[in-house]
Amino acid sequence: MRDRREIECWLTDMDGVLVHENTALPGAADLIRQWRDTGTPFLVLTNNSIFTPRDLAARLRASGIDVPEEAIWTSALATADFCASQMPGGSAFVIGEAGLTTALHEAGFIMTETNPDYVVVGETRNYSFEAITKAIRLINNGARFIATNPDATGPSADGVLPATGAISALITKATGKHPYVVGKPNPMMFRSAMNRIGAHSENTAMIGDRMDTDVVAGIEAGLYTILVMTGIADEREIARYPFRPTEILAGVHELVSAEPIEAEL
Repeated sequence: MRDRREIECWLTDMDGVLVHENTALPGAADLIRQWRDTGTPFLVLTNNSIFTPRDLAARLRASGIDVPEEAIWTSALATADFCASQMPGGSAFVIGEAGLTTALHEAGFIMTETNPDYVVVGETRNYSFEAITKAIRLINNGARFIATNPDATGPSADGVLPATGAISALITKATGKHPYVVGKPNPMMFRSAMNRIGAHSENTAMIGDRMDTDVVAGIEAGLYTILVMTGIADEREIARYPFRPTEILAGVHELVSAEPIEAEL
């Protein structure tokens, strides 16, 4: 088993690890500050494809956590990166919000409703029957089906909301076609994140709060995995799975150095 002291680069989930309902979790701001002060490469990951990195950086800043937008990697960015690698300059019909459309535009994609190369489904609070119907017809006509993430529901103040996975399932039922899902638990999201910061799996760690996404994808990507108990997972949840993270911690506060660390020159 690798030693945590050998870790040089870090990936971390956002919700349940750094924040909970827009409130910073203990040690989160200190850990990010520690990484920035020491020049440690890191990325904050999220399966949420609604928001741009700038939006998410502002949200974190409002919680007291200072993360630059270039240090945020969303499932929308990972999806755009994947599509561009497969079909540079391609086209897509998108069900999603600004986080997804902006990422695809910046990756060189054209948004179209006429014979697109891809139908890309992401998170949105404005799913429409018309858009879903159009997606079904385009997929039946040969467009490739992509989803940003598999999450069936998302949280809200009033309870759960249908999310990307639920809408993808509806389209799958109507077309018989399953989407290629880019976000967690696909380890490809971690590999694209590591490429972004020039990291290698041998010396990179992933911090998450879910066994079924963060930990399993981290293991499959060959990363040092840390599960924190400030989000979804509890002891009963951990016991359900045949795999284990490298470490289980109470929270990210346990990763904050007691002594200040000088940045290497």
